[in-house]
Amino acid sequence: MDVRIEPGWKQQLAPEWEKDYFARLTEFVRGEYARGPVFPPASKIFAAFDYCPFDNVKVVILGQDPYHDIGQANGLCFSVNPGVAVPRSLVNIFKEIHSDTGAPIPPDGDLSRWARQGVLLLNSTLTVAPHRPGSHQGHGWEEFTDAVVKVLAENKSGLVFILWGAYAAKKGAFIDRSRHLVLTSAHPSPLSASRGFFGNHHFSLTNDYLKKQGKEPIVW
Repeated sequence: MDVRIEPGWKQQLAPEWEKDYFARLTEFVRGEYARGPVFPPASKIFAAFDYCPFDNVKVVILGQDPYHDIGQANGLCFSVNPGVAVPRSLVNIFKEIHSDTGAPIPPDGDLSRWARQGVLLLNSTLTVAPHRPGSHQGHGWEEFTDAVVKVLAENKSGLVFILWGAYAAKKGAFIDRSRHLVLTSAHPSPLSASRGFFGNHHFSLTNDYLKKQGKEPIVW
């Protein structure tokens, strides 16, 4: 199957394109987009990979679903385009960055600036129906993104995996902690941020680790 995705990722994930689950997933997704609105726009489904080529990955942040309200999802987990109101989870992320590193609160929620520095902003499910969170779960996206995490964990070393909430922690449970830094905490959602997300220092810990690996830290 010819998948339009960044060439390095296309090569690394080549076995997935020929698997039965991916053919079923492709048929499902095409059908959903043909029937009506789906988020993100079809051209942005693989935006996380296109903004952050395989060879550039230094940090992985795992999300769950794309945003499901109109105009929010842009293919990068937790991110929204400039001009879109910043979602509450992202507000809390910015608050923790400010508290942790002293960096100013950004004027918008566009995280492509992180992706270009080597942060893979990966949702577990890459598409969603409007106003129906979880609507595209169980159709193969989870198997695909498991393969993404696996190829990174096995073919690279010295990465930082940032796993917020029980869902992300479970998805990254197999990662070899002797080869990578794995950071876990509560999710930045307003429902849970005060139960361990605030004060997790994940952003300074990430940069400390990257510098020890001889890599450029992230400008958060």
